[in-house]
Amino acid sequence: MRDDAWLHARLDYIWDSYFADVEQDNIVRIIWGRKAKTRLGSIRLDPNDPMVSIITINRLYQDDFVPEYVVDATIVHELSHYAHGFNSPHARTKQHPHAGGVMAKEFAERGLTDMYKAQRCWLKDNWTPYVAQHFKPSKSRRRRTNVPTLRWFS
Repeated sequence: MRDDAWLHARLDYIWDSYFADVEQDNIVRIIWGRKAKTRLGSIRLDPNDPMVSIITINRLYQDDFVPEYVVDATIVHELSHYAHGFNSPHARTKQHPHAGGVMAKEFAERGLTDMYKAQRCWLKDNWTPYVAQHFKPSKSRRRRTNVPTLRWFS
């Protein structure tokens, strides 16, 4: 299993290797969040201290079944938000965090297109059945699937 120290080491490695041009203007923490079907990661300001940014990573990623590059790509995605001024002290460079394929462009500018494509491919092929193993089927009367598809794969 991947623990907190492993997660912190991944953040440090990714920041040093691919985001050295981005100043860390506040404290940035990374934590394991809850198991989630569709949210792979997020970044937010700490409600108790707005000078702390918290990156939360889906707890399902602790399983070694999920390749390390999938976790890394999610961290890159969240650090891209940080660099663009979302939930960080940096000036906002975009009006919307995902507008105009900004993430694909960010990965490309940092030489990470292969990681981006590999993550998308792995998630498309493996995420839905993997999530189904970890969640009970929904008993809702609404018409929906038990495991929602991630929107950005369409």
